[in-house]
Amino acid sequence: MHHILVYGDSLSWGIIPDTRSRFRFDQRWPGIVELELLKTGVSVRVIEDCLNGRRTVWNDPFKPGRNGIEGLEQRIEINSPLSLVIVLLGTNDFQSMHNLNAWQSSQGLAAIVASIRRAPIEPGMPVPPILLVAPPQIQEAKGQIAPKFQEAETKAAGLTSAINIVAQELGCHFFDAGSVTTTSRVDGVHLDEDQHLALGEALAAEIKILLL
Repeated sequence: MHHILVYGDSLSWGIIPDTRSRFRFDQRWPGIVELELLKTGVSVRVIEDCLNGRRTVWNDPFKPGRNGIEGLEQRIEINSPLSLVIVLLGTNDFQSMHNLNAWQSSQGLAAIVASIRRAPIEPGMPVPPILLVAPPQIQEAKGQIAPKFQEAETKAAGLTSAINIVAQELGCHFFDAGSVTTTSRVDGVHLDEDQHLALGEALAAEIKILLL
């Protein structure tokens, strides 16, 4: 059986836009990936490690534990052996309390990749391949999260390209979520239910190839 770790934030946790509720496992993209792969005969378990507000390598001044690199090596050790680690992070680097650009966020992802690869896994277990997924381009934030993501759409300009460059330089797989979906029509940042479906189905097809 393949074990796949999804390391992400609220876009993968499945927050329902402009609420504090959560989509069901079969409605959010990691669950859709698992169900789609199982349908095609791939024996797989998708492990979700997704935290609302998680950054790449920066702290949230208001909530502890949102720095994505802290404890990551232990998460890899806990869940090994892994056939694949999927990382979908970056969106929260552009919250209004941070003055970061796309290149800086992509370097945060480079540090995440390095942390995954130096995890103290048990002897004989594989260092897992990594799939970096660039989030869809942030739109102007609406609703409850508008103050938190003020001007994020401007600060995040060029993020997809920057993540792609990091993936190429570090020998990671890459997928542009924006190639199959936009961000939410409701809040401009997260994913609506149909967008989770589109992303999950597209990633399942990509992942099946990677697991062959």
